[in-house]
Amino acid sequence: MRAPRMRRFQTLLLNAIIGLCGSLSLPPTCEAHLVVIVSRKSPVTTLTKSEVADIYLARTAQLPGGAEAIPLDQADTGVNRDEFYEIVTGKSSAQLRAYWSKLIFTGSAQPPRVFNDVATLKRFVSDHPNALGYIDEQELDPSVKAVLLLR
Repeated sequence: MRAPRMRRFQTLLLNAIIGLCGSLSLPPTCEAHLVVIVSRKSPVTTLTKSEVADIYLARTAQLPGGAEAIPLDQADTGVNRDEFYEIVTGKSSAQLRAYWSKLIFTGSAQPPRVFNDVATLKRFVSDHPNALGYIDEQELDPSVKAVLLLR
């Protein structure tokens, strides 16, 4: 009779500890933030989350001001990509694949160009004033500027 009670107590205690650990937040210095970037040469200074979502989901092909937008994506294997789309569009990886499959099949749009590494993506953004991408805030350098901080 004691063993089942002890197991139940241990299970409750473990669940309480897991719940407590999950509710603790990291100090701000430990948190990673993504930023949407454009070239230093770009006239764009800020973008809203809604504007970024519209560009990355091919709802619009233009930046504010009317220039053609060139959205760039990180490789599907990266954590940044999943986090970016979850924050900006509210879509999971599976939902995003289904979304793009439909658009590609109907010929409506093509997904953003994919880059396998951040350095190459930043170089492309730096060289093309209409391009935009997303990177970890810690990857920022003078070649690009952040136009939206994602938390």
